[in-house]
Amino acid sequence: MKKNNIVLVGGGSTWTPGILKAMTTHLNQFALNRVVLYDVDASRQEVIGEFAKILFKEEASDVEVVYTTDKEVAYKEVDFVFCQMRTGGFDMREKDEKIPLKHGAIGQETCGPGGFSYGLRSIRDMEEMVRDVRRLSPDAWILNYTNPAAIVALALDKIFPEENKILNICDQPVNLLRSYSKLIDYDVDKLEPVYFGLNHFGWFTHIYDAFGNDRAPELKEIISNGGFRPVDAEQRDQSWLDTYAMVEDMLHDFPDYLPNTYLQYYLYPEYKVKKLDPNWTRTDEVREGREKKVFAECRRIVENGTAKDSKVVHNDAHGDMMVEVAASIANNERRTFIVMVRNEGIIANLPDDSMVEVAASLGANGPHPYAVGHIDTFYKGLIENQHAFEKLTVEAYIEKSYTKALQALTLNRTVVDAKKARVILDELIEANKGYWPELKK
Repeated sequence: MKKNNIVLVGGGSTWTPGILKAMTTHLNQFALNRVVLYDVDASRQEVIGEFAKILFKEEASDVEVVYTTDKEVAYKEVDFVFCQMRTGGFDMREKDEKIPLKHGAIGQETCGPGGFSYGLRSIRDMEEMVRDVRRLSPDAWILNYTNPAAIVALALDKIFPEENKILNICDQPVNLLRSYSKLIDYDVDKLEPVYFGLNHFGWFTHIYDAFGNDRAPELKEIISNGGFRPVDAEQRDQSWLDTYAMVEDMLHDFPDYLPNTYLQYYLYPEYKVKKLDPNWTRTDEVREGREKKVFAECRRIVENGTAKDSKVVHNDAHGDMMVEVAASIANNERRTFIVMVRNEGIIANLPDDSMVEVAASLGANGPHPYAVGHIDTFYKGLIENQHAFEKLTVEAYIEKSYTKALQALTLNRTVVDAKKARVILDELIEANKGYWPELKK
């Protein structure tokens, strides 16, 4: 089995320790030669980088571990790029969440105006990353998890239409499948999902077990009668527990399919705004929770010189997914994953240029998506509206168009009102100086 060289972009993230742990536990499936952590924030990178060296010394001592802020080092001669950058860090995420809430709109990092704001920041750095990787490692696979993944995926498809080694993925479908498997006490690896939509905007229509039985009706009944919690509920912040609990409400109103949790922001925007605190958002919760916990644990491990007694650092759905996706490509395993691909008829009655999220087999030549066919009017209408928002957002970036940015926000179901959209847009422009292109009226 070939040993791969990996670069993890956004190496100073709190999610990085879980990915690294997943790498060490999947070495028989995905062999490694070198792991490079790359981040533009040297102070965050050093803490996670020193932890990484200890982890691999104890669990995979033959793997070289490097951390750097130099992209010339990071991207040279790599086989896979795991990308999870956060342009602007938590300071800009806080603005993404709090500015819309101040004006009575959803404040969330990937949905609504917050996702729009984050997306316009992410596109620039993602484009630069792709060009740098292609210069230094022309044949590398780029596995992108950078949010908001829907906007990023559409932008990369527009900017690099001939690229066939960029794969945009999200762990929320995997998190949901793991939670479903716990509810029915069934091995998640033996479940076969049928899924359609856009990223953070989709539905499970069927979930088959190894014998071909559709377990979706059973799951809907369990959730409708007993609620829904994530499989790792004891490790989640309260906002995530509230998010999963809303699945029961969505099933009550729209019982056809099992919804992605993020749909609550689009289906119940007024209700959600009333439940969100404009002075204490998810950013504050992460800073006080996961951020402090993960960095404190990594510092403790570095000080003690061992990670063997750590109960905080473990491979989770996010880390397992990243490594298993890479392994399926590297070993031509053709396993099924839910990924983002250009539609081109997969969902027959949606635009061909939309980046849909569907199940696909994944091997050495990339994803081979499974056809969905026609979808019903309600879901088609929702998706077409969201696709129009995403497309106008990308065009606003490429064309530096204020008008298209305003159109995008006005279309978004979490905003709707054009006067509100303009007020939010103008404040986001001011907040994002130096990150966004200058939008021309």
